[in-house]
Amino acid sequence: MNKLELMKIANEIRKGIIIGTYHAKSGHPGGSLSAAEIFAYLYFEEMNIDPENPEKADRDRFVLSKGHTAPGMYAALALKGYFPWKDMEKLRHTGFHLQGHPDMKRTPGVDMSSGSLGQGISAAVGMALSAKLSGDSYRVYTLLGDGEIQEGQVWEAAMLAGSRKLDNLVVIVDNNNLQIDGTLEEVNSPYPLEPKFEAFNFHVITIDGNDFDQIDAAFKEAREVQGMPTAIIAKTVKGKGISFMENAVGWHGVAPNAEQYAAAMEELEKAGEALCQM
Repeated sequence: MNKLELMKIANEIRKGIIIGTYHAKSGHPGGSLSAAEIFAYLYFEEMNIDPENPEKADRDRFVLSKGHTAPGMYAALALKGYFPWKDMEKLRHTGFHLQGHPDMKRTPGVDMSSGSLGQGISAAVGMALSAKLSGDSYRVYTLLGDGEIQEGQVWEAAMLAGSRKLDNLVVIVDNNNLQIDGTLEEVNSPYPLEPKFEAFNFHVITIDGNDFDQIDAAFKEAREVQGMPTAIIAKTVKGKGISFMENAVGWHGVAPNAEQYAAAMEELEKAGEALCQM
């Protein structure tokens, strides 16, 4: 899939995020929007998956460790064909399969229930280790928030991944530098990120996580790495794609009202039209 097609998909994912959180009247748009390009690339370019056979044994696995940004993953899954796009309007509705955090028992395409921050990477490491022990070829990907890596369990999992040389594991950190209470530095700075992962025997790649050229190069590089897991530090913009949400900490966990919804969708429609003219 070419870059322009991926850009269009990322824009559609952003629409799904806004649609979902608006109809739910709750949710986490900021960190979902920042990762739209990552979701688009993983589901439409990188991973070996099949919506017609979501539990096929040799599929690649994805764990959304920052589970509160499920709207972005759900939008990607819907666009990929795992369930109808219309389902996005029932995000977080009682009894529906698109809960506020991913549920592997109810939602097609979800490999791991997640949401308790710090725990998703542990599940991903377990999956990657299982593949190694069983001689399976699938790869494992996990997306973490940069605030999430303040959790100690993240580094316990990283220690095991490095010591077991899990070169079938790719850890992506959505480094938008904002968490619920402010910037990372204001809360509890984990910087610098690169030498920390290197100390746990990771191959580290730092990119602009909203740029498909850099995303593509990073994942291709990760496939060539042998004998160690890869960490991709993806520097992104929280709220990316919606002008009044970008780099605004207040949009971490607040849904748009009717006026904001209309304004956001208008921006995304214009962005989509511009992409169609490229």
